[in-house]
Amino acid sequence: MSSLSLDQLATFVEVIELGSFSAAADRLNISQPAVSLQVRQLEKRLGVRLIERIGRKATPTAAGMELLAHAGRINREVSGALDAMARYTTETIGRVRLGTGATACIYLLPPLLRSLQQGFPSLDITVSTGNTQDMVKAVEDNVLDIALVTMPASGRMLEIKSILRDEFVAVAPAGVVMPPEVTAEELSKNPLILFEPSGNTRRIIDRWFEQSGVSLRPVMSLGSVEAIKELVRAGLGWAILPAMSVREPEQRRPFTVRPLMPHLHRELALIIRQDKTITRGLRALIAAITEAGTRRRL
Repeated sequence: MSSLSLDQLATFVEVIELGSFSAAADRLNISQPAVSLQVRQLEKRLGVRLIERIGRKATPTAAGMELLAHAGRINREVSGALDAMARYTTETIGRVRLGTGATACIYLLPPLLRSLQQGFPSLDITVSTGNTQDMVKAVEDNVLDIALVTMPASGRMLEIKSILRDEFVAVAPAGVVMPPEVTAEELSKNPLILFEPSGNTRRIIDRWFEQSGVSLRPVMSLGSVEAIKELVRAGLGWAILPAMSVREPEQRRPFTVRPLMPHLHRELALIIRQDKTITRGLRALIAAITEAGTRRRL
């Protein structure tokens, strides 16, 4: 066991998941030759070929597929061991890996994490962002301990707890005259800048337009709420954004903001493995996020 490198195993998993040595190098922040060397060393240690190239894509061999299944279990066991040992050290109350969407990361988490840091100086929290599908997989694989995601989300081994209801609003450049409530038909008359189609937030918006019988033709689709806001600010179009992203006092907003009609919202939920060991640090994070959701509902 001591001669099986966990770093080499993790690099192998990244190459398979991303389908590329160069993409794995970017994610791991190491050089591509270093990625190739780690995979070769792992193959030499095991005496089998693990990866083959088909075109430009790196795919697992039969042996690689079997090792991939073992890698998930190994990662879960190692993570569990680290969490268990964290309870015995006086230096930390735990290590917590949190996943969430970019909007919640920018507008919901900062004061919450600052408060946690003040209350638990030795709590080690890392935050990753991505769409719901990525977060669900990472929690299932125990790459993340917990995630705050946009519903819907599902998984046989997951516990899912609704945290808050986040309303959507229509946003236009400052000075634009908007009706008191904005309909899908009114939005369709203007250039639309929306979230990229791959995430749950965009699917919720698409369904709202479909239910109103309005064809959706965005001029731009982006993955960043901040990028969308900047483009709206520059006068390039209207947008539909989560209300939490435009909570500045009205007199200070660089936008015109109005509610939608019919109203539209998304549900944010915490997801965690049902068999997850709840450390002191993880319990503190869950409590803080739950409290933040309760305050926003009031």
